[in-house]
Amino acid sequence: MGFVGLCLLAGAADAGLVTHAARTWYPSVAHPPGTPPILVFPCVWAGLAVTTGIAGWLVWRKSGASHPLRLWGWQLAAGAAWPPAFFGIHNPALGLAVTAAVAVLLCATVHSFVRSHRFAAGLMFPCIAWTGFYAYLSAGFWWLNPS
Repeated sequence: MGFVGLCLLAGAADAGLVTHAARTWYPSVAHPPGTPPILVFPCVWAGLAVTTGIAGWLVWRKSGASHPLRLWGWQLAAGAAWPPAFFGIHNPALGLAVTAAVAVLLCATVHSFVRSHRFAAGLMFPCIAWTGFYAYLSAGFWWLNPS
């Protein structure tokens, strides 16, 4: 429960920024094709928090505070940095840079999880897919809204 709670807390910490941007900045900029409604973001983040938390817990149960779990923590922290970069300071280019860091950390986490707990590694794949999607969104917003 603690691992899922930590992941949900990381998302909840960003909720105020996203909520404010959803009412002010986000509707005023050009959106790339396929951009979901703003209400999709918290729903997806909550689902990803659950799967990511379970994955971390499974690895912790098997390996304790190991290298894979440290990578898991770093990818969680980097993922929590995207909403402030993108929504908080309205900077899609910075959001794209954060996305690149998240992608590298996620891939390293999954690679290390495979050795420790294959199922936990599989639980991280939705995060990889979402990271690819928000890389597209960040790049699209950056391209369509030069500042």
